[in-house]
Amino acid sequence: MIGVAVLIIALALAALPLIASTRIVRDRIAWELSAWSGFRVTIDGSPRIEVWPNFRAILSDVTLSQWTETDTPPVVEAERVEVDLSAMAALQGDVQFSTARLVRPTIRVERTASGLYLPPRPTGGRITRSIDTARGVVTANPQKPDLGRLPSDPFGTVEFRDGRVVTTAGGKDIEILSSLSGQVNWAAMNSEATLTATGIWRGESVQIDFSSARPLVLFAGGTAPVTLAFKAAPGTLSFDGVASMSENAYLDGQAKFAAPSLRRLLEWSQAGIAPGAAIGSVSVASKVTASAGRAKFENTTVALDNNPGMGALDFSFSEALPVISGTLAFDTLDLRSFLSAFTPIAPAGEAGPGEIDTSFADKINLDLRLSAAHASVGPIQLADVAATAQVKNGLAVFDISDASAFNGNIQSSLRFDRKPDGTQVELRLLASDVDTGAFATAAGMTRLVPAGTGTVSVILKGPGKAWDSIFENADGSFSATFGPGSLNGLNLPAFLKRNEQGGFFALDDVADGSLPIDGAEIKASISKGVARLDKAEVNAQKYKIWLSGIASYTGRGLALSGGIIPNGQPPQQQLANNGQAANPAPPAPNQSLFFVGGNWSTPFISPISRGVSGQ
Repeated sequence: MIGVAVLIIALALAALPLIASTRIVRDRIAWELSAWSGFRVTIDGSPRIEVWPNFRAILSDVTLSQWTETDTPPVVEAERVEVDLSAMAALQGDVQFSTARLVRPTIRVERTASGLYLPPRPTGGRITRSIDTARGVVTANPQKPDLGRLPSDPFGTVEFRDGRVVTTAGGKDIEILSSLSGQVNWAAMNSEATLTATGIWRGESVQIDFSSARPLVLFAGGTAPVTLAFKAAPGTLSFDGVASMSENAYLDGQAKFAAPSLRRLLEWSQAGIAPGAAIGSVSVASKVTASAGRAKFENTTVALDNNPGMGALDFSFSEALPVISGTLAFDTLDLRSFLSAFTPIAPAGEAGPGEIDTSFADKINLDLRLSAAHASVGPIQLADVAATAQVKNGLAVFDISDASAFNGNIQSSLRFDRKPDGTQVELRLLASDVDTGAFATAAGMTRLVPAGTGTVSVILKGPGKAWDSIFENADGSFSATFGPGSLNGLNLPAFLKRNEQGGFFALDDVADGSLPIDGAEIKASISKGVARLDKAEVNAQKYKIWLSGIASYTGRGLALSGGIIPNGQPPQQQLANNGQAANPAPPAPNQSLFFVGGNWSTPFISPISRGVSGQ
């Protein structure tokens, strides 16, 4: 008996390739694949059957196409498909397979109304029918569907290797994803499903892991648990919660996002927002609730370059442009690098000034409120900062409504207004009761700036085509008032002596001193980057110093006239009457007049008249 059984088994094994090639491969596998997928399956190549170590069919040149669209390219093309078969079912003339491997498949997707790229939906098949049945179960009780009524058909495992995802545009295939490998594990339609896939997207290796305990409920529009993880060198994203894929799709759960370089991520994502000098690392962890074109991020923790913050954000996609609004509070923050992700607050090139890219205003609407216990703008350190960043309808505004700096208070505004004739840039700064010496050093003005406490106001407005042209073409005003302090970098007795002697001399020659002052005031109007001094006076205990003329901010050139007058005496020109001295008249007061030329870094003095000896 044992010998007979062995003989029967040997004969069955020997007959398997013949049976498989005639009854299974040619007649049943294509049909079974079609019945499952809902697509028309075509096998052009000659099938091959392998018995050892696993009984499987190897099919070549396999395509899956829409039944109703014969002129369109196939939805899936695979150079080879390997199907693991049941030997016992094959002997009975049936097909049962648990695993299918697609080797070098090409999957065609289409862009949907939501902006996602998805393959066309099949018009039938067991998967589609199972989803339809599950949809009825969900509709009967959306809050608590009867899971026992879900279809329980077995599915199995689908593996894919070295594939690619393409879309068609202009009659040509455009590759979206390459080197696609992974697998789908879904034992039965009413069981858990997992997806793992790796590939290359936009030149970077990516990995996606997805799982759901009730995938059929999810595909039928019901609510189901979902976990998702996306990993790539530019950034990672994960979600753990519940989701629904109905017409009123939503998700609710915990999300995490991290990127070692926001600049690199923006460039890789091709978001169309100029990254500029964007901050480095960024990480976000938040509770996310999203539905109907809106996403709310609550209890959000943010870390920018390892600077932690807290807040809440709201994303809306129901309007023509995405809207981002919310509040964020930080302990420390680099304002310049943070805002460069949304506004052209810094030149895009690291090598120096360049053209201002305001295309970001066509991509998003932004209304963000920021606060920071400590913040920096380049070398300037701020404290207790309250700021806003707004972008809407071609207008981008960044305001610091309140901040402490230089032992005083700072308020500033930067506006980019896109107009048909070009972008207009407006800068406003009000520094109240600040340490003027420290303020001037931060502004790059180290010469003859009164040191003490003062208030400075700057308003500039002009075309914003390029950064280096803003100051060249700006119009506006400058004013400053200074309290008691000192005018450093001026040895007044030496200055008066050199002016008395006549001849040119450099200001550096008389810069080894300091002049105590009672106060100072400066008012200037600015046109095309050139400041015209309307009033510039310094009051010392014995003297008054005045200046008038023009100074170029961009060229740093100077063309000023000035004078030094003993206090309590009017200028000499006010004592003359029709060119004749008043009678009786006191002796004409002394006044040293001079011209200031050169540039800001190396000014020179040319005496005009000599009247104050400085002794």
